[in-house]
Amino acid sequence: MNPPDDARRPAALAPRRPGTDPLTLVVGVHLVLLDQNAVLLGRRRNTAYANGMWHLPAGHMEPGEPVTRSMTREAEEELGILIAEDDLELVHTLHHLDADDGRSRLQLFFRPTHYDGRVRNAEPHKCDALRWWPLDGLPSSTVPYTVQALAEIGRGNALSTVGWTA
Repeated sequence: MNPPDDARRPAALAPRRPGTDPLTLVVGVHLVLLDQNAVLLGRRRNTAYANGMWHLPAGHMEPGEPVTRSMTREAEEELGILIAEDDLELVHTLHHLDADDGRSRLQLFFRPTHYDGRVRNAEPHKCDALRWWPLDGLPSSTVPYTVQALAEIGRGNALSTVGWTA
C-alpha cells in the first residue's frame, strides 16, 4: 500500500537566516592563446574592473549557457575568431576571493586546440591594444591573478587559489 501523497512530500524548508544562503560563484572564462613562448593579452579600456591593465581575453558565463559556450562566445566577441566547444582544453582553474567585493570567483582558463579566423581587436571600445607578450616578460600592469594562472599553467598545475587566508 502506498502512503498518501502528502506523506511522500518533503516537509517545508525552514526559512534561511541572513548569511546562510548557499554560495553563489561568479564564473569567469579566459582564453589562453599561445604562440611559441608568447601569450596574447589585451589592455582593458573603459571597464569597471582593471581598467588600463593587461589581461587575457575573458568574460563571464551568461545564464543558460555552459562554460564552453561562454568561452567560444567571448572569443568571437572579443577577437573575431571561431572556436568549436570541442576544441577547448581546460588548462587551469583558479578559485579567487576578490578583495574588492568579497565575492568568490571561479576563473576557468581554456586553450584552444584549433580556431578559425584571424585574431583582431573586435571590441576596441573595451580593449585599446592586443599584444603578444613573452611568458617570462609579462608587463608589470598585468592583472595579478592572470600572472598567477599563467605561471601555474607553465608549471603544469591544474588548480590554484588566490585571495584566501592561509
